[in-house]
This record gives sequence, C-alpha cells and structure tokens, in this order.
Amino acid sequence: MSAGDQRNGGDQEKEPGSLAEVWPEAERAEGLARGAALKWASVVFCRPEHLDRLGHYRKRESQRTASVHTRLKSMVQSYLEGVSWGLEQLRGARAELAEVSQALRRAGLESDGNADGLKSLERLREVSVSHRQLLAAVSNLPRLYAVPSMVMETERLVESRRLLEAHARLMDLERWQDDILWQLQGSPGGRLSAEEQQLVEEYFSGVGQLVEALGKELWAVVSSALALARQNPTPFVSAVRIVEREEALDRALLEERGGPQRRPLPPGRPRCWRTSFFQVLEEAVSARFRSVSYLHTRGPGLAGHLSALQHGIMADLATVRHLLEHCVPPHYQLTAAYLRASHNCLHTHLTQVSSWDLESGEIFAVLNWVLHVYNSPDMMGHPELQAEMEREELGPLISAEGLQQLQSKYVQSVRKSVSEWMHKALQVELQDWQRDQEPDTDHEGFYQTSLPTIITQMLEENARVALMIGPSLRDQTIQMGLYEMENLLNRFREALVDFGKEHRRNPSINRNKFYLHYLLASISNCIILKKSTESLQRQQSSRSASQFSRTPPNPLAALDRAVRRACRLVMEQLLLELQPLLPGLLTRPWLLRGDPTPKLCRVVEAHLELYGRVRPPCGQRLQEECQWVLVVEFVRALMQRRLVCRSAEERKQLAQQMIQDEQLFRELFHGDSEGPLSEVNPLALLPVLADFIRLRDPGMLPLEVSGLAAKYPDISEEHVSVLLDVRGDVCRDVRGAVLDLLEQSACA
Repeated sequence: MSAGDQRNGGDQEKEPGSLAEVWPEAERAEGLARGAALKWASVVFCRPEHLDRLGHYRKRESQRTASVHTRLKSMVQSYLEGVSWGLEQLRGARAELAEVSQALRRAGLESDGNADGLKSLERLREVSVSHRQLLAAVSNLPRLYAVPSMVMETERLVESRRLLEAHARLMDLERWQDDILWQLQGSPGGRLSAEEQQLVEEYFSGVGQLVEALGKELWAVVSSALALARQNPTPFVSAVRIVEREEALDRALLEERGGPQRRPLPPGRPRCWRTSFFQVLEEAVSARFRSVSYLHTRGPGLAGHLSALQHGIMADLATVRHLLEHCVPPHYQLTAAYLRASHNCLHTHLTQVSSWDLESGEIFAVLNWVLHVYNSPDMMGHPELQAEMEREELGPLISAEGLQQLQSKYVQSVRKSVSEWMHKALQVELQDWQRDQEPDTDHEGFYQTSLPTIITQMLEENARVALMIGPSLRDQTIQMGLYEMENLLNRFREALVDFGKEHRRNPSINRNKFYLHYLLASISNCIILKKSTESLQRQQSSRSASQFSRTPPNPLAALDRAVRRACRLVMEQLLLELQPLLPGLLTRPWLLRGDPTPKLCRVVEAHLELYGRVRPPCGQRLQEECQWVLVVEFVRALMQRRLVCRSAEERKQLAQQMIQDEQLFRELFHGDSEGPLSEVNPLALLPVLADFIRLRDPGMLPLEVSGLAAKYPDISEEHVSVLLDVRGDVCRDVRGAVLDLLEQSACA
C-alpha cells in the first residue's frame, strides 16, 4: 500500500472518530445498522440459489439510499433558508432598537430642560383651584342662604306627614350638599381638607337629621300598613314611592362612582331603604307574638290563642293580597314576603311555645295546629296562597326533631294522666271488693265491675285522640297504654293475693260473703281487658314495635298471670268450703250410706252456678279445675288408705260407690249432655280406678296396670301400691310382678 493510500486510510479512520465526538451515538447506531443488515442478508441469502437475485437487491437498496439522501438534502436546505430569514429579522430589530434608544435619550434631555418651567406653573395651578372654589362658593350663595329655611320647612312637612313633599325638599338639600362637595373637591382626583369637610358637614347637619326623621315616619307608616290599607292607603303609597326614589338614587350614585369621573358616594349612601322596608314589615308581623306569654295562654287558652293567630294571619293576608299588593310594584311580591315573614315569626313563636311546660291538651293543640290546621285549605293550603309561593320554600313550621320531642312530651304527659287514672280506678276496685253486696252484671248476666270499662274507654279515647295527629303518635300512645296496662295488671294480681290473704287470715271474723263473687268478677274483668288489649294491638302498625328501644310490653302475659292467680284463689275457696266434708270420703260410712257425696255436690253445684257468671272461656276453665279438685281429693283419700276391702263383695261395693259418685259429678257438671264440654275429662279417672278395684282375678292385675300406665303416664309406684293395698287381696308375688311391670313401663 502506498503512502498516499495510507494517509487516505488514516483520514478515513479519523473521520468516524470526529463524527463520534460530535454525535456520540453515531458509532452505536452504525453498529446496530450493520447488525440489522447482516441479519437481513443471512435470512435472504441462506441458500446458494438465492444469490441469483443479488443484483436485484443491490439495485433496490441503491434506489432507497438515493431517495433518503434526496430527502435529507431537501430538509437541510429548508432549515438553512429558515435560519437565513431569522438572521435578517434580527438585524432589522437591532437597527430599530438603536433608533428608539436614541429617541428616548433625546426626550430625556428635553424633559430635563423643561423641569424649571413646570415649577413656575405650580403657583398658577394653586391659584386656578382657589379661583374655582371661590366661583363655586359665589354661585352657591343663594342655596347656602336658603338651607336653614329649607330644613325648617322640610321638618314641618315631615311632622305633618306630607311625606312626598318632604322627600322632594330633602332630595334638593342633598343635591346641593353633593354639588358643593364636588365643586370644592375641584377634580376627580382631588381631596378636601379636613377643615373643609367638617365645615360642610356642620352646615348641612340638619339634612342628616331630616333623613332620620323621614325614615322614622316612613317605617311608622309601613309598620301600620295593614290598618292604613283598610282606612286610607295613601300614606303607604307615598312611603313606597319614596323607597323607590331612594333605590333609584342609590343605583345612580353607584354608577357615577364607577364612571369616568369616579365621583365619591355622599355620606349615608347607599341607604338600601327597600331592604329596610321588608325588615320593618317582618318586624310588624312579629310584633303580634311578642306580648304572648305562657300565663296568657295556659290550658284552654292556648287553643284559643292559636285559633286567634289563624284568623288574624288569614285576615292580614287577605288585606295584603287585595289591598296592599296593588299599592306596590309587582316585583315586591308583597304577599310572598308577608307569607315568609308570618311563617318565620310563627316558627320562632311556636319554638318558644314548645319549650314551655305544656300539658297533654296543650301539646295536642300545638301538634294539631302545626300538622293539620296550618297546612289546611283554611290557611297555607289555600289555592290563592299556593299560587303565590310554593309550600316547600317556607320549610317546616317545626323541625322534625322538634315534632318528635313534642310527641314524646305528649306521650309522657298522657302517661302520667293514665297512670293516675289507673291507680284511682284500682283503688275504687279494691273498695268495691269490700262491699256487702253482689257485683254488678252486664246485659249477658256476667259479673263485672267498673274497672275494665274505665280502663278500656280511657285507652281507646287516648288512641283515638292521638290518631287525629297521626299514626305515629297513635302507635306511641298505644305502646304507652300497653305498658301501663301491664303495670296495672301486675298491681291487680298483687291486690288479688292480698285480698285472698286477708280473707284466709281470720274468716270467722272478717268474712266477706261476696268474696267468691268478686274473685269471679275479677276474672271476667280480665277477659274484657284482654279483648281491649288485643284490639289496641291490632290498631298498631306492623313496624311500630321495632321503633321502640325498650322491651315491648306484654300485657297479655300479665293478664294470664292475673287470671291464673284468681282461678287459684277460687279453687282455694272451694277447697275451704269442701274441707269439712272431705275426711268422710272413702270411709266405711261413705261405703254404706254414700255420705258425704250429696253434700259435696250441693257445695260444688253452688260454685258451678256462680262460675256461670264468668265470661267464657274462663267459666269452662273453672269447671274443669273444679273437676280436678274433686278427682285429686278422691285420689288423696285413696292414698291415705282410709278404706281397705276385706272381701270381693266390699271391692264390688267400693267400685259401685265410686261409679255412682262419678255419675253424680258428671250430671252435676254436664247436665243432660252425653260428653264433657272439653276434651279433658278428669272424672274419667274414677271409673278406671273402680274397674281396677273391682277386678276379680288378681292375675289380670299386671295387664290392668299396664293399661293404666299407658293411659296415665304420671302414675307412680306409690299410687299402684296403694291401689293394691285397698284391694286387700293381692299376694306378694302378684304385687312384685305388678311393680316390676310398672318399672319396666317407666324405663321404656
């Protein structure tokens, strides 16, 4: 290789290096391009036969490279042309800046030369301002001399309520004052000295007093607008015209303040008398509520007060709609404004009334007035008033929370009254129990006292009255009544217990011959109260019980406890009367003569006759319990082994006597009917025991005991052992077999 070639090669080697210094990514980009080219060539020429198309590929790539070079040259040329144009613009801007700089330098030199001349003009400006002020003073001398007389005349017009004329004079005085202040100011940017400002204000001090006096008269007219409208609305019309004039003046002065002259606002502007007009109107509406106190509206007076408010407000609204509305511009919407004012004042007044210590009748009057009267067509629901304003714009007269508090206070007040009445009714009931006469009966012949009638009527009346307010209050009142009913029934049951203890303490001295009658009347009373309770519960809405956080009342359970206690006392009284006769059961005299069964029947018959005075189903319940008493006493007599048979004839006689007694009892309880009145028949045990005792073959006793145990699962080994003893013919082996069988049946 020649030296020239080596030099050329060295230059070629340095050239990429210099390009890499300018563009560090060039070398990396070239390497990536070579790699991509090799990859493409390895794919295209992977087989020898593909080399035939090498010339075609070389030509295509040469054309593509030439196209790229052409686009690059075009882009570089466009870039260079843009740079050349920008340089030309910069040269032109630099030349213009130089010219402006020279012009500013010359202007500065000329300004420095004229500074002395400007100082000589300052004195001339001061003289000019003083001359202008003196000219304003001279031109306003006639007005200034007339100010005191104008003020006095305007005062006279205000006192005589010639409001339009007074306002016209007042506007002249204010205009004079504003013109003088403006002229003394001299220019839009000028300012008055403190002495000048004070001098003008002192000279026109009567104007401010006139404004206050006129405003006072205006608001007096507006506050008495309702009375004037019915007599002579002219003063009210004059007041409205003055208010509108003042509003127009306020707008004009505000526009001048924002205009090119930037004239300042006069003292006391803007007056905003239209806003004051509506404030005075609302103040006049609220005046009717200020003198009201709890002492003036206590008790029935509150309902009268609310009724007076209704009639007064509706009369005022009629005056506003038919008279005052025509005295004001339409955009005043005076009826709507009066509605709003009345509503707001009522809201405040009723909030105050709700905070008083009200009784139930007073709370009812407030709730009824708020929820029904106020929104009725007789008041705010009137079609003409609804056309003036949507009801939703006014909002609630009392908030939902306030209504809930009122309802809670009502329920608590009613609860206190109900509790007192229930206590008094219970005391009257206890006094009735001591009367020496039979209880009263209803039209069906059932015993009853005044207690259930008083309680039922009281609770039903409270629920009916509460429903006049709404279902929610009705549900709360019923819930309260059920609580009090439960408390009453618990005290009633305790009173029954005390009544029974007192009767048993010394019956020979403190015997009440109508003790049983009043027990039966108490049971009938409970049945009536149960029906009343169920009726009240049906009146409640299905979701009312879940709305109360306390445990819901359960007066029906208390009723059941009271009825069970009364029935137990009735059965104790029956046992007390049967006690002298019961020792004669299952004895030798009883076996021979049947005593004392007839006497027992007479006592039971007397009781059953009284049980017929008890309302169903308790009458049947008492008869059933009476049967159980007789059966239990028979079983108790057997268990005492009063009679042990000595022969088969005695066993037969004992069984026959037991069957005869059962027939007597069955006729006593069921009359001529074939079967019992209820599914349970306690007397059926007596024939079963008679068959057991009458059985001739002792070997059949295990089978008989098996049937007896199947029919009466609560039979015990002691019961069977006593029955075997009463028979008197059971050997040890048979007894053992019978008891073993009974034990096996119990285990099974």
